[in-house]
Amino acid sequence: MAGILYAIPTPLGGKAADALPAPALKTVMSLRHFVVENAKSARAFLKDAGNDPKAMHIEELTDESNLQDLMKPLLEGHAVGLLSEAGCPAIADPGALLVEAAHQEGIRVVPLVGPSSIVLALMASGLEGQRFAFCGYLPREAEERRKKIREIEARSRRERETQIFIETPYRNDVLLGALLESCAERTHLCVATDLSLGSEEIKTQSIAQWRRARPAIGKRPTVFLLLSVNR
Repeated sequence: MAGILYAIPTPLGGKAADALPAPALKTVMSLRHFVVENAKSARAFLKDAGNDPKAMHIEELTDESNLQDLMKPLLEGHAVGLLSEAGCPAIADPGALLVEAAHQEGIRVVPLVGPSSIVLALMASGLEGQRFAFCGYLPREAEERRKKIREIEARSRRERETQIFIETPYRNDVLLGALLESCAERTHLCVATDLSLGSEEIKTQSIAQWRRARPAIGKRPTVFLLLSVNR
C-alpha cells in the first residue's frame, strides 16, 4: 500500500508553533520521512515543531534528477512530509515536481493548513479578491520585465483581475522601480512585506501616489499585487 504525501506549510518567519495549527503540528510530529528544499532550515523547523531531526530521514529536492529516489519511501508505504523554505510547498517551489510524481503513481496528497504569503497579501490588499492570478517571478532582464508588466497590467484591466507576483528579495527595489515607470497612474499597487512578522508592512496606493513617496523595501520578503482600474 502506498504512503501519503503531506504538503506542510512552513513559517514565513518566527516559530513553527506560532504558524501551524495544532492538528497540522500533530501530523508533522508523526512523520519520519521528509523531502525538503534545504536540509539545514528543515532540521531547524522540525526541531521547533517538536521532532528530533536526528531521527528523521531528510532528503533534498532541487530538480528532477533524484525524483525516483525520493519517491521510494512513498511507494514502500511510508508517509512523507514535503517542506519548502517558507510558506506553502509546491507554489513557486520545486516541491511541485514531487507532488506531480505522486499523482502519477496514484499516491494521496494531503495539504496541511498553514501560512500562504500570497493569500495573506491578497486578504489585506483591498484589491479584487474574486478574480486573481499568481504570476510567479517576472523576467529578470529589464526590457522583458517591462513588457511583462505591461501585459499583466492590460490583462488586469481587461479582466478586472488582481495580478500577484514575487521577486527575489535583493531585486525588490528594482522591480518596484520598473512598476512605477511602466504602469498607468491610476493602476493600484499593493506592496506586502514581512508578512506575519512584527515588521510587517502592507500598503495599497495608486501608482501616482507611490511615485510621490517611493519606499526602499530592501531585502525583505515581499509580495506585489497589481490591479488596473478605469475609474
